[in-house]
Amino acid sequence: MATYAFRAIDSAGTPSRGEVDADSKQNVTEQLRARGLIVLDIADKAKSRELNIALFDRVKAQELTIMTRQLSTMISSGLSILRTLYVLEDQTESKKLKETLVAVRKDVEAGLPLSESLARHPKIFGPLYVSMVRAGETGGMLEEALLRVADQLEADGDLRRKVKGAMAYPAVVLGFSMLVLIALIVFIVPVFVGVFEEFDGELPAITKFTVFLSETMTKLWFVWIAGGVGGFVAFQKWRRSAWGRPQWDRLRLRIPFKIGDIVQKVSLARWSRTFSALTSAGVPVLEAIEITGKTAGNTVVERAMDDVIDSVKRGGTIAAPLESVAVFPAMVTHMIAVGEEAGNLDGMLSKVADFYDSEVEAAVKALTSILEPVMIVLVGAIVGFIVISMYMPMFKVYDEIG
Repeated sequence: MATYAFRAIDSAGTPSRGEVDADSKQNVTEQLRARGLIVLDIADKAKSRELNIALFDRVKAQELTIMTRQLSTMISSGLSILRTLYVLEDQTESKKLKETLVAVRKDVEAGLPLSESLARHPKIFGPLYVSMVRAGETGGMLEEALLRVADQLEADGDLRRKVKGAMAYPAVVLGFSMLVLIALIVFIVPVFVGVFEEFDGELPAITKFTVFLSETMTKLWFVWIAGGVGGFVAFQKWRRSAWGRPQWDRLRLRIPFKIGDIVQKVSLARWSRTFSALTSAGVPVLEAIEITGKTAGNTVVERAMDDVIDSVKRGGTIAAPLESVAVFPAMVTHMIAVGEEAGNLDGMLSKVADFYDSEVEAAVKALTSILEPVMIVLVGAIVGFIVISMYMPMFKVYDEIG
């Protein structure tokens, strides 16, 4: 598929320029005629042969949130979508986002709706974003829909920062403990090995194990590095695979020390807030349920949405299928049931999201207080194991002397 630049006019004689991705010029002509345009010229667009050094560029959530709020503000001020996109191109500092906005603007110039133009960039504008923009276009309240999208992105960002903040301390302590362990095994244990060679008799099992670790880490260090990198890559592939992701998501919900509780509450907060935003924006219920499942961040929730969709198609309720899913507490299903009966589902879902936002914050604080002594005990246990394994042969010699 190639990119073609075109010039055309509509039935009123208004000129139009843009770019279209198509298999041939004939296909471009057919697409333009379907839009009611009269083709004046079609030309191949020259592609850059430069190496894309920004292969790993990505758009940050904060940048996307700011851009969305600016887009909503300018549209509500009376600017056209096309003019707004031109302004955003000039103001955006992110190279990746700027390139994406240029592509979106060209699609809009070619006659595509904004939602369809955004849908061509799924790595930046997810299904939630596109669906709410489409609902806003259909209902004539695009600026309100964009504000809801920005609020949703901001809420997700706050949740992500809370969880990362909670994990920062234990990650630093765990990393420090691993460095201490490696330093003891690589530099301290070999000193004792020379002393052990003068002892008669068999060394204790834990001493043999520690000496074995020291010898392999000093002589076969490349095997440890290759094993660590290979294990990490294998874990990532398993975690992202179609069969491994459900297992990982179920496992995350069972992690002790309140970590599983936080995973559950984050999923529920994201699920309820997304569902509320979609329904309040006027997105059809079935589409909202499907999108909510995909954006919840947990396959347990996503599979529960399949049962909800079947229930709604049969004329049933949303709350009933959720009662049998352990990840949804009774309080959530009861509030959803009340919201359905009262015709205020989005309002109830918003209250559920606010409740779990506060629950996540409290759980994060509790997690920090729990993990602090656990990490101290872990570091102490690592150092103590090395020290005991090194001194046990000496204690044995002293006992024999005595």
